[in-house]
Amino acid sequence: MKRLTESDPVVDFIVEDHLGNTVRLTENKSDKILLSFFRGASCPFCNLRVNQLIGRYSEFEKKGIGIITVFAASKDEISAYAGKQNAPFPIIADPSLTLYKKYGVEESPLGMFKTMMDPPKMMRVLFSGFFNLKSITDRPIVPADFLIDAEYQFHRIHYGKDFGDHIPIEEILNWEK
Repeated sequence: MKRLTESDPVVDFIVEDHLGNTVRLTENKSDKILLSFFRGASCPFCNLRVNQLIGRYSEFEKKGIGIITVFAASKDEISAYAGKQNAPFPIIADPSLTLYKKYGVEESPLGMFKTMMDPPKMMRVLFSGFFNLKSITDRPIVPADFLIDAEYQFHRIHYGKDFGDHIPIEEILNWEK
């Protein structure tokens, strides 16, 4: 799978989110977009990040930043886990990894190992309320974040090194054109 670079064209898509709403990247009404890819819907690291995005959603709105998330899970799995958080942004089910392949998002057993060897990260997730044993069977997909500007060009691409590696929220909120 080829990773994308900031000079690559943004890959548009038209899909349904887990609630059945149509989502098209290039019809987003925000000035900027955070497109974030996660593991399975039961992943505690992923759910913790979604929770953080929800908690700061009004700040994203004030900055004109829309959020679109993608999970390597079915709609039913999303509804049972990540969807329970009632995110004010789309959560897309992509169990066949179609969008993951288009955006060069990878699987990495090493990324899983790095996560497990990070005690502070593990402690945060253990006490987050999102830990569950089902997530152990999820594919070892490493998250990726794409910041997309109003002209649908990549501003920043971040391929994570472990299950909890995302662009820091403060950096996204401080994103200037």
